[in-house]
Amino acid sequence: MIPAKFTVGLIQTTCALDPQANLDHTCEKIREAAKRGAQIICTEELFRSQYFCREEDARLFDLAETIPGPSTERLQPLAKELGVAIVASLFEKRAIGIYHNTAVVIDADGSLLGLYRKMHIPDDPLFFEKFYFTPGDLGFRAFDTKFGRIATLVCWDQWYPEAARLASLTGANILFYPTAIGWHPSEKAEFGEAQHDAWRTIQRSHAIANGIFVAAVNRVGFEGPPDRGLEFWGASFVSDPFGRILAEASEEKEEILIVECDPAKMEETRRGWPFLRDRRIDAYGPILQRFHS
Repeated sequence: MIPAKFTVGLIQTTCALDPQANLDHTCEKIREAAKRGAQIICTEELFRSQYFCREEDARLFDLAETIPGPSTERLQPLAKELGVAIVASLFEKRAIGIYHNTAVVIDADGSLLGLYRKMHIPDDPLFFEKFYFTPGDLGFRAFDTKFGRIATLVCWDQWYPEAARLASLTGANILFYPTAIGWHPSEKAEFGEAQHDAWRTIQRSHAIANGIFVAAVNRVGFEGPPDRGLEFWGASFVSDPFGRILAEASEEKEEILIVECDPAKMEETRRGWPFLRDRRIDAYGPILQRFHS
């Protein structure tokens, strides 16, 4: 039996310096998305703060919170009130000295279905995430919400076909990617268009290779000093299982994308392109090695 259609809402916002203001603002946007028909609503990556990984500063660990904690205590009753599922990206304090970049999944009855902890942690100029985040240890998971089976990955995970494949093999109908990606001011003129196109293309390729819906939710706006900041490019989007962009947000402003997804498209696509059927799982052992010399 093919699952029922479901409607997703992607919350693309700018972020202020005050975490409480960001939480309030995102909750308002969740209400608006629900009013417009969204059933599964996803925030951008680390929505409670500006993107603090632009610098290495131990004081910024104070932004982290436990799960359950302040954000889930606000979002769980909101999900129950509105009758929606919520995917929210948080800076998790697991224990003293152990922090994760974590997505929580809350069902429409307000229950906390579980966590996904970001598996791939980048370390690039202005993206110093290895200073803050312990790599995830929960694997690639799916969650059965009221409206369908979903999986979530986070930002840098977007570039790894292995992650998309393993998450897809859990039986999810859609992959959510809470994201914080943008341009370095000094690079935008020369590399900006190519970087953005590569980001969009790799995620569309995950949709095609796995016959699954993909939703990427990015923040928008400039954060940091003019010479050491990041211009987040927004452009949140949803791709169908054939890689077609169903809807895409702007690069400059806050926006809520409301997109209906029909799992029948997965059935149709996977019948025509049965990549999962034809995988040679008996021959893929070497992928577990770092490199073949």
